[in-house]
Amino acid sequence: MAVATFAAGCFWGVEESFRRTPGVVSTMVGYTGGNRPDPTYEQVCSGETGHAEAVRVDYDPEKISYEDLLEVFWKAHDPTQKDRQGFDVGSQYRSAVFVHDDMQREKAEASLRQNDDSGRFPRPIITEITEAGAFYPAEDYHQQYMAKRGRGTAVCGMPGRW
Repeated sequence: MAVATFAAGCFWGVEESFRRTPGVVSTMVGYTGGNRPDPTYEQVCSGETGHAEAVRVDYDPEKISYEDLLEVFWKAHDPTQKDRQGFDVGSQYRSAVFVHDDMQREKAEASLRQNDDSGRFPRPIITEITEAGAFYPAEDYHQQYMAKRGRGTAVCGMPGRW
């Protein structure tokens, strides 16, 4: 098994995208990239902790590659928006790849450059690529939020995106 961590706006829909991907063993939503241990959802939403809403993806690298996970990430959000996705605004909704090793960093940087140069997006990609740090699981009611509600076709501030 291997681990990947992505932030792409509201974690509910992003988790659903990864959860439905063959080769992904499990997903967990939570908070990372900030400066406060064990933050709550309310604290993260205040914008004062520096954390991003993120998805931890446990995957089988013999069934899906890290590059394929990056492709799911690029499709799951608009990586050209700074500190927002749709109607959700704040640094907790930033676009980020939290890398766990040098291989992930190299592949994430190459994928970002390739997508930025491709003209696929109307504006430059602003996604941050940074070292993975502590990951704090979100409250239970956030875990598999979309699946629990039978909704896999709409996301937080981005109606119709899913």
